Amino acid sequence: MITREQFNKEIELIVANAIREDVGDGDHSSLACIPATATGKAKLLVKDKGVIAGVEFAKKVFHYIDKNLILETLIEDGSQVKYGDIVFYVEGSSQSILKAERLVLNAMQRMSAIATKTKQFVNLLEGTGTKILDTRKTTPGIRALEKWAVKIGGGENHRFALYDMVMLKDNHIDFAGGITNAINKTKTYLKETNKDLKIIVEARNLDEIKEILQSDGIYRILIDNFNFEDTRKAVALIGDTCLTESSGGINEKTVRKYAECGVDYISSGALTHSVYNMDLSLKAV
Repeated sequence: MITREQFNKEIELIVANAIREDVGDGDHSSLACIPATATGKAKLLVKDKGVIAGVEFAKKVFHYIDKNLILETLIEDGSQVKYGDIVFYVEGSSQSILKAERLVLNAMQRMSAIATKTKQFVNLLEGTGTKILDTRKTTPGIRALEKWAVKIGGGENHRFALYDMVMLKDNHIDFAGGITNAINKTKTYLKETNKDLKIIVEARNLDEIKEILQSDGIYRILIDNFNFEDTRKAVALIGDTCLTESSGGINEKTVRKYAECGVDYISSGALTHSVYNMDLSLKAV
């Protein structure tokens, strides 16, 4: 997995690029009618319900734009919120607040939606011992934000990208000439490049599970698009050899049943690619 330093760097890049994209050579709407010396105060108002996420990110945005802005946080990331709640107040240069407004709202609305959906899955899995994972099915350019939101909602992060874990999926296996070839080539590659990366291998059926188990050093087997009965059989076959993960179209109606099959993890792209933004507003006080 990526280090905290790498993650923080990703967040810094997101902030800088988003400001570049949105502000360009200036917020001319504000520059035209708001004096440079004007100061004001605004509140982050919740007009929805769910899990709030992105408060810490908002702090980074405000600080990037204007280090003199003062933020008073009333509700922290991961808290349940309802219509009418005030998450924070921000005070200082009116131009600076307006410059940050849209980026803060865009990020927090999406992050809160992801955190809320993740929390729903976490609640459905309560008592099973199975953990919910995100995937790489994220919005290009803001993956770090979306995976951060999953963590805030109580979920776990899968690999961050292609570089921090080896995941041998169906196409890798087919292009490599089969499961065993793909695994052996991967082990050789990791040794030659002196890389210490965990290996996950996807299985499409029980026969592939059996073949994967003939190789040692596998961190997790991805039990992909199996029905409940075959998932239980796969878990029994794997035993304590390595960790197990179910994936493939799993939703709120089926996630508990898959967990009850005994898998360690369930991964769902829906955590990040199928959410509706939480309704939030930044209003002058």
